[in-house]
Amino acid sequence: MDRDAATTDRLKKLLTQLISITQSGQLHWEQQAGSAHRYARWKNNLLILGPAAPVSDSKAPRYLFITPFDSPSCIEINSDDRELGKQLMELVTLVEHGSGNEPPTDPFAINEDILSRLS
Repeated sequence: MDRDAATTDRLKKLLTQLISITQSGQLHWEQQAGSAHRYARWKNNLLILGPAAPVSDSKAPRYLFITPFDSPSCIEINSDDRELGKQLMELVTLVEHGSGNEPPTDPFAINEDILSRLS
């Protein structure tokens, strides 16, 4: 993927921050029921990390997809990226070890809190 050095630097800093807040427990990742990825909510963005294959499956391409809740725009970082792939795999490993034993959840389930905000 061709991009300028400033953009690559910003993405590296973003991955560093995501790794740091995941390690500290400030960012919690979950696995959606019936899905092949993990997700987290952060700064009004949906973060999708996939697929949820074991880290030992080193041939499975990985991705981090980021999309704001209030916009159709998005960012994707892929494990095949020669400048960011290694750092992305560090995040994948961290997330798998931190949330691998948690039960899947349904982030789109209807709940009272959401319904109350709409009334």
